[in-house]
Amino acid sequence: MIGDYSYSEFFSILAMQGFAGLILFSVFVLMALGLAIIFGQMGVINMAHGEFMILGAYVTYLCSVVVTDYVPFLFPVYFFVAMALAFAASFGLGVLVEWALIRHLYRRPLDTLLATWGLSLALQQLYRSVFGAREVGVTLPDWMMGSISLGDAIEIPINGLFVMGLTMIIAAAVYFIMFRSSWGKRVRAVVQNRVMAGAVGINTKQVDRMTFGLGCGIAGIAGSAFTMIGSTGPTAGQLYIVDTFLVVVFGGAGSLIGTIASAFTISQAQSTLEFFLSGSMAKVLTLLTVVGILMLRPQGLFSLNIRR
Repeated sequence: MIGDYSYSEFFSILAMQGFAGLILFSVFVLMALGLAIIFGQMGVINMAHGEFMILGAYVTYLCSVVVTDYVPFLFPVYFFVAMALAFAASFGLGVLVEWALIRHLYRRPLDTLLATWGLSLALQQLYRSVFGAREVGVTLPDWMMGSISLGDAIEIPINGLFVMGLTMIIAAAVYFIMFRSSWGKRVRAVVQNRVMAGAVGINTKQVDRMTFGLGCGIAGIAGSAFTMIGSTGPTAGQLYIVDTFLVVVFGGAGSLIGTIASAFTISQAQSTLEFFLSGSMAKVLTLLTVVGILMLRPQGLFSLNIRR
């Protein structure tokens, strides 16, 4: 016996909470990958990142409604179209925001924080005016419903498996873009030495704009995936923004491997502690542990040697 549980019950609980932590890990990774690109590569503190996620969620919701009402025969595959549209909408808004606002605030981190916080509030009000204050949910295709049984007490939801598979694909795509493509080389050149990168012919302003747009677009995909495990509301993005910043800082700003490792550690800790403690206490203990580690290693789990 372990407390009030038998050994089999205790290990079943750990397995279920561990899988729930993997679903939370998937959302954290999708959110944090976009933020790691914006914050880690550009040094921009984007407090509106959660609202780009919610834009992707609302685009998915609209696709669900339109397909259900007008082209129901496409319903089994609409989610893939919805994710593409969610990326496009968030990417487009990100490019617009960078051109209209962010490009005037580079190397002024406090100003970017305040400006994007104001943008966050404005987008929340816009969503509230367009979609209403109530939370909305999408209708999933039948093949995403149900669960896979791994025993008498362990059920794995199919939509959770889909989210984890999507996360692995997006993470691999981001790695290829940032470390194996010519565009990724330009991004890293601008990060390491902006003046020299411009001197050899790299359009640094275009790199900044596309990088910011890519980070926001990945947040849109995160919002699309989020609709499978939760409902969407105007302020839902703010529930994840603090955890996402925590993941990026703990993993090491600019390190994609660190972001994934940090997301896994924090999500598993929160998921397991939430079963035995309250949700707020689990967050407090996780935060205190991360802060303690950062005091010993302020550069995070992984760090990059970047010339400033």
